[in-house]
Amino acid sequence: MKPILILTTLFVSLLSQPALAHFKLNQNVRMHHVLHSEDGLDVYLRMPMSYVVAELVGPDGPEKLPAPAPYTYNRIEDGALMHYVDQKALSADPHGLAALAAGDFLLSIDGQMQPSSVLAMRLHPLGIEPGFATLAEAQNALASGDVFVASKETYVGDVMVDLHLRYAIGPVAAYNLSHTANPGLTGQEDTANLILDYRGDTVRTYRATGLMHEPVNVSGSAAAAASTFFVEGIRHILEGPDHVLFVLCMVIGALNLHSLLARVTGFTLGHTVTLILGFFGFAPTGAWFIPTVELAIALSIIYAAVMALRPPERGHGDLKAFAITSGIGLLHGFGFSFMLHQILRVDAPNVWHSLLAFNLGVEAGQVMIVLLVWPIVLFLRKQPGRIWIGSRAAVAVCASLIAMVWVVERAEFFL
Repeated sequence: MKPILILTTLFVSLLSQPALAHFKLNQNVRMHHVLHSEDGLDVYLRMPMSYVVAELVGPDGPEKLPAPAPYTYNRIEDGALMHYVDQKALSADPHGLAALAAGDFLLSIDGQMQPSSVLAMRLHPLGIEPGFATLAEAQNALASGDVFVASKETYVGDVMVDLHLRYAIGPVAAYNLSHTANPGLTGQEDTANLILDYRGDTVRTYRATGLMHEPVNVSGSAAAAASTFFVEGIRHILEGPDHVLFVLCMVIGALNLHSLLARVTGFTLGHTVTLILGFFGFAPTGAWFIPTVELAIALSIIYAAVMALRPPERGHGDLKAFAITSGIGLLHGFGFSFMLHQILRVDAPNVWHSLLAFNLGVEAGQVMIVLLVWPIVLFLRKQPGRIWIGSRAAVAVCASLIAMVWVVERAEFFL
């Protein structure tokens, strides 16, 4: 019964996941450009304003409105509490907000926190913010202009904060970066943190997920930088319920190890191709495309469940399975690439290193699922026939039901 219990637990965890696993198109992204020089470090940092002020909202007042966070005001609109940028307070004291933002960011060397000076701060409404993917873009975004150019009311959640911090600490070999804020926002555990470390002509790109309370060590090592994307690739497939379900159905439908390898190889080949193509922009750009891919991925799970119940015969059946999983892998590859492209622009330094490491991480995550499920499949096959047939059917039916829910949810875009 233990194998059945493991599979049941897996399905419960999948049901608790959101239906749209890839396209978290909110602004929970933080960019860090760290430039080395002989006399210290310059850090160019972009982060959402919500991450700076959300945890500073005070208790409810007499009108049942909480005391607004610094540099904000709030009111109830249609029964919802809305927070706005207080542009008068910001114009009167921009250095105060800059100090709050800088205070959330920590840079340490050998366990010692380093003091910083704020050289510049700019706020940008979403949609008109300048680029920040490269060092030149970050420097230009903070070079000139007003602290905040908006003239109309602007939601706090629609504003990005750019900072230029200076650390006068001499040449630095290795350092740690972290953040202290805990804004209590939905999705903050999925915050995408990108760190680009510039040492002369050498640039290393690091990736971290979450609030970054745990420091990220930046050493200038190519292997260390690539490992952060490798880990992110593993995390993306293991936390992507649609990918997990597809791989699960693919495994239970394999007749033997040879059949399993044919399916896994096909899926790997397919998603590797479109991960690269999608990342570099060789895909339709219409608003319809992402929802279409999401819907097709959900439908592919249902198809994989049917394949699991009616596995192809030996011989040419493996070739057919290879072709089918290759085609379905093309869909899933777009899903991987959209998420990665959102945080790592094509013109970012060392993009190939990061892309390769991410793809290897995806493969490692897939192998982890296979290594977990395949022994259970082998065990169940040794039991009386009805146990294996019933178990396989139960898994396939559950996968189909979950995928059908996602189909309905994702089809709403087209209605």
